[in-house]
Amino acid sequence: MSEKPAALLVIDLQTAMFAGRQIPPIFGADRLAGVVRDLVAGARRAGAPIAFIRHDGDPPGHPLAPGTPGWPIWPDLSQSEADPVFAKTLGDAFSNPELGAWVRNRGCHRVILCGAQSDFCVAATLSGALEAGLEVVVVSDAHSTWDSGGRTAPEIIASQNALFETLGAQLAPSAVVIGEFGDRS
Repeated sequence: MSEKPAALLVIDLQTAMFAGRQIPPIFGADRLAGVVRDLVAGARRAGAPIAFIRHDGDPPGHPLAPGTPGWPIWPDLSQSEADPVFAKTLGDAFSNPELGAWVRNRGCHRVILCGAQSDFCVAATLSGALEAGLEVVVVSDAHSTWDSGGRTAPEIIASQNALFETLGAQLAPSAVVIGEFGDRS
């Protein structure tokens, strides 16, 4: 990983992805929550900025619609009151200009991405970060999705990891990212 300052972005890991009420839990939900908790703890120890991204679903009845039980950030992710939440209505978290300003104001030149869904909002946020001129690290074992289009979630995750790398992101497993946080963040 790079020596440049990095911000950890936790994308769309909301209650609906884990609770299994309106939609089934995301693939590997418990493991994903544990890995993200470890990433958040590592970033916090290093003093790295951490932001949570929340999708505001539309129309009413959407599992992530504001105010619904599935909308809040999953409480098991160790979010602190100091960690900002940036709302979005599109896949790309950088569609909210406040996120880009927050990253720049912290002197970050790099973002570390984890979250959901691998093939939608994580992919779109990767593109948005690259368009903003940021270096991007995708935590290869800290994003997930659901089975779709005749492919299993693990197949989609693997193909997205390959795509992310071809788009210019660096891929790193969570153990490497946590180990690299140290004073490099």
